[in-house]
Amino acid sequence: MKRVLSISLLAATCLAVSFPSLAAGEKIGLLMSDLRLERWQKDRDLFTAEAEKLGARVYTQSANGDVSTQISQIENMISRGVDVLVIVPENGEVLSNVLAEAKAEGIKVLAYDRLIKFADIDLYVSFDNIRVGEMQAEALLKRKPMGRYFLMGGSPTDNNAKMFREGQMNVLQPAIDAEKIQVIGDQWAMGWSAEAALNIMENALTANANKVDAVVASNDSTAGGAIQALAAQGLSGKVIISGQDADLAAVRRIVQGSQTMTVYKPISKLAETSAEMAVKLARGEAIQADGYVNNGQKDVDAVLLTPIAVTKENLDETVIADGFHSKAAVYNP
Repeated sequence: MKRVLSISLLAATCLAVSFPSLAAGEKIGLLMSDLRLERWQKDRDLFTAEAEKLGARVYTQSANGDVSTQISQIENMISRGVDVLVIVPENGEVLSNVLAEAKAEGIKVLAYDRLIKFADIDLYVSFDNIRVGEMQAEALLKRKPMGRYFLMGGSPTDNNAKMFREGQMNVLQPAIDAEKIQVIGDQWAMGWSAEAALNIMENALTANANKVDAVVASNDSTAGGAIQALAAQGLSGKVIISGQDADLAAVRRIVQGSQTMTVYKPISKLAETSAEMAVKLARGEAIQADGYVNNGQKDVDAVLLTPIAVTKENLDETVIADGFHSKAAVYNP
């Protein structure tokens, strides 16, 4: 029987949540890093719908970008007696202690999209994030095989950001070594913030007298901030720029020509697969993993899905055909 912690921990959360009776079905605690972002709202809704279809009950909380809040929320989920924790970590390197509490109570842990490091977790479900970075760099190199490249990384506390960079450099390093491209800057946007990316890009343009040919932005939010800075200098559409997540604003920018590409990670597949895996973990059923990733403490079983590079040329047959965004929303904002 799981021990009960003080429910006063709920007061530490930044998002009020009601917990109905936990009598029926497997109990899943879904801990989101930041539901203020469009991307994660989609994940929440899809995950919840699939898990409930399978007979489970899902209780969601959002840390709204604060790691201390997320730790308190995990403790609260433990006290509520969930069977499985599904976590999108705000900072994947600081959860080992609280997750040790969960494991001591027999609670399974699934890392959703972002790897949780240095902790005893049961499963990691995500996309091939190194491949995401490779797709970003490949798309830009195809357009500009020579030139001045700026690297716009994601949040330095997110392990995915490091994997994207690894993939980017797999593709860019040979061109750097051959002196075909020059990296003129390398910055990381804390919290994947568009505002942080805007400030970084403004400073980069000033430092390089606006001489930038390509921006390797690791997601659509940072791409949006960078594009705002480029537009202020009359460079929007002239500097090629990558992205990721297929946010509505980003695919509109691709149509308009200010963003070169994004990487579409079929969120429905990620959310539904994760829900299925979470229910299996709760029921003690076997899981067929694709392989494993080492999180610094153990080899973690992993299910890795395939991302899709999206440009103006294949937008209709990918993002729109999947129903991720409607044609009207993309072309007639």
